[in-house]
Amino acid sequence: MARPSKYSEELRDRAVRMVAEVRPDYPSQWAAICAVSSKLGIGTPETLRTWIRRREVDAGSRPGVTTEQAAEVARLKREVAELRRANEILKAAATFFAAELDRPAKR
Repeated sequence: MARPSKYSEELRDRAVRMVAEVRPDYPSQWAAICAVSSKLGIGTPETLRTWIRRREVDAGSRPGVTTEQAAEVARLKREVAELRRANEILKAAATFFAAELDRPAKR
């Protein structure tokens, strides 16, 4: 489960939009990211850069695993772990009951 962010989704959206809007005013995207992150009080420019990269991946303009795909993979991994635990329990129960059937009955 992801930990809660100290930045709201609205702030993230606004910051990503601002970088796109002010990018022509700066010599590089990194310079724009540094300026916007300091204006909005975002801890480090790297935080904003990762938000931008995540949005690019989710939009399909950058290769990578989308947020939705990553969530689905995590859900499936949890489900597989749960099924493996259930299988181990069933194997142990089957072994126990098979051993009970092999014992001679008491009269």
